[in-house]
Order: sequence, then C-alpha cells, then structure tokens
Amino acid sequence: MDIQRLETSRLFDRLGFGPRPGEYAQALKDGVPTLRARLTTIPDASLNISPVIEPEITDLGRPPAANSPEVVAFAIALRSQTQAMVLWWLDLMALSGHGLTERMVWFWHGHWATSIEKLNFPLPMFKQNKVFRTHALGDFNAMTKAMLNDGALQFWLDGQDNTVKAPNENLGRELMELFVLGVNRYTEDDVKAISRVLTGYQVVRTNGTVTINQNRRDTNPVTLLGKTGVFTGDTLSDFLVARDDCATFISERLWYRFISSTEVMPAGFSAKSAFAGRNITAAVQAMAADSAMQDPKNAMVKSPVEWFISACRALELTPSQLQTTAQLNGYLDKLGQVPFKPPNVGGWPAGEAWLSSATSQYRLAFAFWLVKQSGLTALTQIPRELRVRRSADWLGVPEWSSRTQSSLRSALDDPVQFALLALCSPEYIVSA
Repeated sequence: MDIQRLETSRLFDRLGFGPRPGEYAQALKDGVPTLRARLTTIPDASLNISPVIEPEITDLGRPPAANSPEVVAFAIALRSQTQAMVLWWLDLMALSGHGLTERMVWFWHGHWATSIEKLNFPLPMFKQNKVFRTHALGDFNAMTKAMLNDGALQFWLDGQDNTVKAPNENLGRELMELFVLGVNRYTEDDVKAISRVLTGYQVVRTNGTVTINQNRRDTNPVTLLGKTGVFTGDTLSDFLVARDDCATFISERLWYRFISSTEVMPAGFSAKSAFAGRNITAAVQAMAADSAMQDPKNAMVKSPVEWFISACRALELTPSQLQTTAQLNGYLDKLGQVPFKPPNVGGWPAGEAWLSSATSQYRLAFAFWLVKQSGLTALTQIPRELRVRRSADWLGVPEWSSRTQSSLRSALDDPVQFALLALCSPEYIVSA
C-alpha cells in the first residue's frame, strides 16, 4: 500500500470527518507535512466564522402538571429544541472549515459521556457542548475545572445528591476512572475521599446552573492518593491533572480513539510527552506526526456518526437539509449512535462493535437514502474509464481491493449504485 495515500487518508478521517470532493487529490500534491500542518493549526478565532446559525435553546422550566393543557406544547418545545441542537452539531461537523475542532468536540463528548436521556432538558447539554468547544484544543486542567462545574455532568452522575450527610460516589469514582486517571489508578478509600471533596454541588436541571451549598459540603481534610488536605473543586483538579497517571491516561484515550482500538499504546507514543504541559493541541499535533499514523496495522472502523458525516461531505449534503429529521434520527438510532445520547458513562464502543449483519443492512439503507438526495456531481464528473481509480480520491480511500474494484466496475453506468457500493465498501467503512 502507498504510505503517502494511507497517511493522507488517515489524517483526513481521524483529524476531521473525511475530505470534501477534490481535497484528497490536492493533499496528495501538497504532501503529508503540508496537510498535517493545515489540519492541526488552530484558525484565528476572529476569522473562524461559523457556517451554521446557532439554534435558540432556552430554559423551558419545570414540566407542567400531568394532564394540564400546557403538556402538549411543552413536549413539542422539548422535542423541537433537542432536534435543533442535534442538527446544529451535525451541520457543524459536515460544514466546518476546521474539522479538527469538531472532531475533538466529538471526542470529548464521548470522553465526558453525558446523555440527555437522563437530563431530559436540552439547555444543559447545549451548555456542555459549548464547554467542549471552549476547551477542545486548550488546557486539560481548565477543561476539568469547567466540567466539575458543568450542570449536565453533575446531574448525570448524581453530583447534586452528594452531601456531607449522604455521600454519593458516582461522580468522584468516574472522575478518576473515566475522565482523568484511568482504571486501577486509585483505591476504594480514594473514592470515599474524593466523594467527600465533591459534596455540596447543586444543579438546576432545566438550565444546568451549578451552585455550591456550603451547608451540604464536607470541609474536613481528606487523604486522597497519598495527600492529606482540604480540597476545593479547583484544587482537586489541579492535583489530579498534575499526576503522571493523567498524562498516561489521556494519551491512552487519544490512542484508542484516533490510532487503534485493538493495538496497545506503545510506551514511546509521542502524544504523552507532548502532553506534559497538559496542552491538548500539543498532544494532538504530536499524535498526528507519530509514526503510528503510518502503520498499516492501525486500521479503525468508523463509528456511525463518523461514517455519516464523511458521507455527507463526499456527497455535498447538509444534515439539516435532508428529507426528514425523523428518518435521519431513525437511521442513526438503528446504527446505535445519536449525538447527545451516549449509552452510558463509558461512552460509545469502538472498533468491530460497529460491524454486524444488522448494522450492515441499516447502513446500506441509510447510504441509499443519502445517495438519492445527492446530485453526485463529484462522481459523475469523473470520466467513466477513470471512475473506479479516481473514486478512491473522491472518498479519500488509500486503495480499493480487487473485490471492490470488480463491484464498482459492474456499476460504471449507474452512478447511484456505484456511489452506494463505494460508501458501503469495507475500504470506506474502515479507516484503513
């Protein structure tokens, strides 16, 4: 396999959501270093105008009494705002000029996994998404402090029920295990101690506002990971994030989500040393330049949302402009991945978990639905005799297998069937 084509494909797929028509071929001409620099350079905020209008997500207040006249209007508003929020984010993924920002917001959503299924109100989830946008490529300590004050996360992990008289361990345990340090890097005594530190938080469920009730807070010293003292949320974050386990864990998460979900992270993975100052951009830039990005064995299956957005970009479709939102939600739901609805605090699975006979059928139907709504301009502009070879450039695929080439040749005179076969091919479903 051509290593330049492989690495170019991976950079597009893993630092964004795939190339738009023409971008892959141009990147091959420019060279990998140029592409890598372009994808990982943070744009000037003053020039980074959003291509998508932000939805109006408001505090809908407490639900009306059951059977009251206001119930129907409330339910409609709740559903409408939630749908608007999902479409806004999907549009940003598909249309953003800086794919890495959206890809990292998506990564952190899976890392600090929080679901609207428990909160029921969109505004806290919308605010959380804004927190991810602020810190997605910034300082991890600042992100951790912001997340401890995030109403959606606090409510999701029962932080508002954690009081000096009745400590709740959910948030403290997951903060160490899933968010900052990793599995087996703390003890049960540490869980009890950190839970005492995190007492007193209260959340307004409808809007995500967080306050600390000092009357419900445990202000006594605790011994946490060998250190005894009185911690606040901020000093707790400082202490946990400064630990070497944090650098190891975040590097492991980057490896697992961007490099390989099957291969073990090597000790010399460059993202860890680059993360010494807890700067996320530095870690991502090091990861993008690591030799692992070229290793053929580090293939990854695209998750449903990643596959869908990359297909939208290739087909020049905007998610919110597709025929019906209900159908879009239905397809994503059948494939098992809807934004703002991770299945649990561990986030979505990775790798072969997304491959099954059932999901293959759903993906085929989904792809056909998408292809029928595209003009297929980029595909039909390729001369018939060059269509099989150049379609790999169109979709950012390093190379087609002989079996896929044979299938594509059988559909040369049917662009819809050709596009369908290409989008559902193993080479496109898997980031090689």
